[in-house]
Amino acid sequence: MTNQANVIGVNMVKFEKPGKHEPYEVMAAKAITGALADAGITLAEVEQAYASYVYGDSTCGQTALYQVGMTGIPMINVNNNCSSGSTALYMARQAVENGACECVLAFGFEEMQPGALGEHWTDRTSPFQWIYNRFDELNRELPDGPVALKVFAAAGSEYLEKYGAHPEIFGKVAVKSRQHAVHNPYSLFTKELHLDDVMNSPVVYPGLTRLMACPPTCGAAAVIVCSDSFAKKHQIHKTVKIIAQSMTTDKPNSTSNNLHLVGSDMTARAAAQVYEKAGLGPEDVDVVELHDCFTPNEVITYEGLALCGEGEAEKLIHEGNNTYGGKYVVNPSGGLMSKGHPLGATGLAQCTELVWHLRGEAGNRQVEGARIALQHNLGLGGACVVTMYSKG
Repeated sequence: MTNQANVIGVNMVKFEKPGKHEPYEVMAAKAITGALADAGITLAEVEQAYASYVYGDSTCGQTALYQVGMTGIPMINVNNNCSSGSTALYMARQAVENGACECVLAFGFEEMQPGALGEHWTDRTSPFQWIYNRFDELNRELPDGPVALKVFAAAGSEYLEKYGAHPEIFGKVAVKSRQHAVHNPYSLFTKELHLDDVMNSPVVYPGLTRLMACPPTCGAAAVIVCSDSFAKKHQIHKTVKIIAQSMTTDKPNSTSNNLHLVGSDMTARAAAQVYEKAGLGPEDVDVVELHDCFTPNEVITYEGLALCGEGEAEKLIHEGNNTYGGKYVVNPSGGLMSKGHPLGATGLAQCTELVWHLRGEAGNRQVEGARIALQHNLGLGGACVVTMYSKG
């Protein structure tokens, strides 16, 4: 018998461009303090903490937490590339469900540098080397470039060719996301886009324009997870339940094509496990925050999460079933495309957005009647975390 894990406190800071941000420990401390206030508890009641970040030295998590308080609790630093934030949440959820703790803090932060993601340790084997090798075998005619640009552009092109879809679907997704971001005060970009803006923006890699790629940003987010007994003891009533969660990594078939190389199979396996654990299906989902680091990945992920059938993403987009008034509202926050992507904070910011919707606290972007939410956070290298939440 496992304990029920509940989200009782969330918070995030507004994401900013590199150079316009505060130090990571300041951003993180603000997010933690806000999450504690949201839950109505103090740091003294938290028994463990997990900090997610990618670009920083060891024990940055302690430095950030110490800005709020030094209570002597276990503190674990998590680095799982772009899925670091949801990995910290995964570990917090496990600690509560397994009975190790009654109340756990997961927080994430990142100080990003301008431009495409790069590697900092060039004197040792790259964690992407196997991806580089297979990419070169699959795409001998494509030029070199940053790993994320290469693989997601190639996956998008393969999707279009495989299903005969029009390239404008990637532009339409960007337009939709920015329309959502207009109402999000935490988003970096809040100005609407037109399809021509996206399709005619500078090409950053064959098949991919600049406005089909998310920008690097800096930020922080925090989430507090607790058991039913803790919530009852502290008379906390605005709980959101984590009803299912799964993390997957690559398998041998992850190298079979460009789509699998960017995690489409990891996503499909994680989503299937979550639906089975929850006893619910995609038809029960109201609101989704998914990992749209590039708009082709959002399109690919529609199918990985079974929001539509194979090859049916273009139809889903055309019929407006990825936005308000449709079957699902996907990335009501504006997604990574509008907020940007501070790696360690992203997964926890996604959780924060979904919790606000399930509580009815999302303001002008509220998904009316939202009761079931789905989160997808992906990291090349690789890991995929899919989480389902329900209104408490």
